[in-house]
Amino acid sequence: MVGMLAAMPPPAPRFAQPGDARFRARGDACPGALRLHRADDGALARVRVPGGVLSWEQADGLRELAGRLGDGELYLTSRGNVQLRGLGAECGSELASRMYEMGLLPSERHERVRNVVASPLSGLDGLGARDVRPWLTALDALVCGSGEAAGLSGRFLFALDDGRGDVDALGADVTLRARGDGDAELRIGALESVARIPADEAPRAALLAAVVFLEAAGGSGAAAGAGSRSASGSGAWRMAELADGGASLFDAVVRRLRAAGSPVALGAVPVPGAAPPALGVVTGPGGTDALSVGLPLGRADAARWRALTDLARDHGSGELRLTPWRGVVVPGVRRGRAPGALDALEAAGLVTGERSPWTGVGACVGRPGCAKSLADVQGDAASALPVAPRADALPVHWSGCERRCGHPRGEWVDVVAGPDGGYRISVVRDGGRTGEPERVTGDPAALATAVATARTTRN
Repeated sequence: MVGMLAAMPPPAPRFAQPGDARFRARGDACPGALRLHRADDGALARVRVPGGVLSWEQADGLRELAGRLGDGELYLTSRGNVQLRGLGAECGSELASRMYEMGLLPSERHERVRNVVASPLSGLDGLGARDVRPWLTALDALVCGSGEAAGLSGRFLFALDDGRGDVDALGADVTLRARGDGDAELRIGALESVARIPADEAPRAALLAAVVFLEAAGGSGAAAGAGSRSASGSGAWRMAELADGGASLFDAVVRRLRAAGSPVALGAVPVPGAAPPALGVVTGPGGTDALSVGLPLGRADAARWRALTDLARDHGSGELRLTPWRGVVVPGVRRGRAPGALDALEAAGLVTGERSPWTGVGACVGRPGCAKSLADVQGDAASALPVAPRADALPVHWSGCERRCGHPRGEWVDVVAGPDGGYRISVVRDGGRTGEPERVTGDPAALATAVATARTTRN
């Protein structure tokens, strides 16, 4: 596998061209921990957390930084990363220094491209085909050690699925999925085609796919510059932006794998539906459980965050796993202590069960944090919460503008603020809308009724 990256070059896939809606004329401005984004409420830092895995010390350090340098809250993203908001204009140097000391900045060149999601319950509940933590460690080291990988955009995403199909459903650019027979499947974008490879070669195969993407785009690593627009001028940041969805690139990766002597078998596996981890006590093998909880609208103040870090430190394995569904898993809690610990997290304001009114509710940051937002969507979402959602209710995402930042995948209710002060509500299914959006004023009662009705609308 060492010779993979030097094997024969692939034919270039066809990228979107100038004039195509997907063509971009600017570089990737995705924020990181070193390159901050200027928002209306101050600077924003996005800290990449590969696989969502934090030690309790790292998590507590982020809380301290949020309180001292920012607005005091931590915000989880749909990739299991952490954002700090409300940062002062002059905090960049101190923030970078502390990130390095905490082990959250292993490579300055790669800090924005360490985008890796992993099955949050892998190795904890006995349901996956394998524990993907070794893959996570290996892939992160390979990415950080690759000059070519520094040329990826800050939006390129790797997914490591332990076989249950949860993060395979997220539409990552490169997905590794464990098989019950000990092998792995490599998927490119949302293609159904998969390449079956030996599990111990999987992390290198994932990096290879990313490098082939950069090569096909016309520039990689130092040639393109970290996160810059590719030399071809296509502006492609992700596999989905390839004109053929990545099919020709998949063929090129397979050829490179075989040229390097790796046994590869081809197959077709449909992309699964989204399957976030259940909330509550997760029973696993041995005498310990994991606790799975959600953060209301993906944000936690210091008290809620401290409740999680204290539990991980005093009664857990010492780590937290942030999920792509804006939740947190605390592993290693003794079985007899788990129910009481879950009650304590609920008392702290965390979402601990499916009957919580916050279950399935998401929103962008909205006003006043975002200049593009037309409404205080988080406040409106809180005002329109049901007493208790139906068990089969669709997820709902509130957006302050047409960008719909952080929206879920699959089937969901789309609530978008309009310039008239109201909202447009529709159901998104299979990437398209089902009929014309319903327009509702900002009246909280009318809005709550319309959203609740949409959440129970299914074919």
